[in-house]
Amino acid sequence: MSRVEHIAGHTWHGRKGAIDNAFRYGVDYVLLDAEAEVEAPRLFDRNRRAPAAVHDRDHGGAPGQGRGPAWVREVLAAHGLPAPARIELLTQPRLLGHLFNPVSFWICRDAAGGARVIVAEVNNTFGDRHSYLCHRGDVAAITAHDTLRARKVFHVSPFQQVDGHYEFRFDLRNDRIGIRIDYTGGAGGVIATLVGPRRPLTTSGLLGACLRRPMGSRRVLALIHWQALRLWWKGATYRARPSPPAQEVSR
Repeated sequence: MSRVEHIAGHTWHGRKGAIDNAFRYGVDYVLLDAEAEVEAPRLFDRNRRAPAAVHDRDHGGAPGQGRGPAWVREVLAAHGLPAPARIELLTQPRLLGHLFNPVSFWICRDAAGGARVIVAEVNNTFGDRHSYLCHRGDVAAITAHDTLRARKVFHVSPFQQVDGHYEFRFDLRNDRIGIRIDYTGGAGGVIATLVGPRRPLTTSGLLGACLRRPMGSRRVLALIHWQALRLWWKGATYRARPSPPAQEVSR
């Protein structure tokens, strides 16, 4: 049995360029071994109905048709990357049957526990998904000092172009998670962070998350649209959604 961890943290987004906009919100993520039976409170389950749950069909592959960690292993093999000894999933859980995850992370670890590859699984509000492979050139264990680049090919915000690149930094400690994504494009960019302590998932922690952040991912969607309205009001240029990339993974 593998313990599920609760990251009750916060995300901060700051826009770069001529139009300033920044916000900071509380978020609740879980971190679990994606291939093991989980040890968690009764309010949480894996691939079964529960008030809070993580389902393979929600991750790894097309939205709603995910294959979980099996998809991750196929992707790594197709790109000539080493097979992981353990795959962890860092994600926001499905709450009361509803889910929207702007970004989840597959953490692929070697036998010594080092994170050799991280797959950033990005969803937009139009129902599209794309994943970015993040790893060092020598595929050594990723440290907090490494900056990993990926070319942006996927439409996320209608107020940002599909060009430029991302710079990912991962600070994955035993007691906390720290992730920074710095996007730079022709018209500016965005910096986004996810930071929070790692603690065992408990019934009181789940209930506290529901009290602090009622409506779960419905709240996330509402806040995304609120920030979009603010940007439109400030005069940011709206860009129509282009066709998503043909490939589901890039780097």
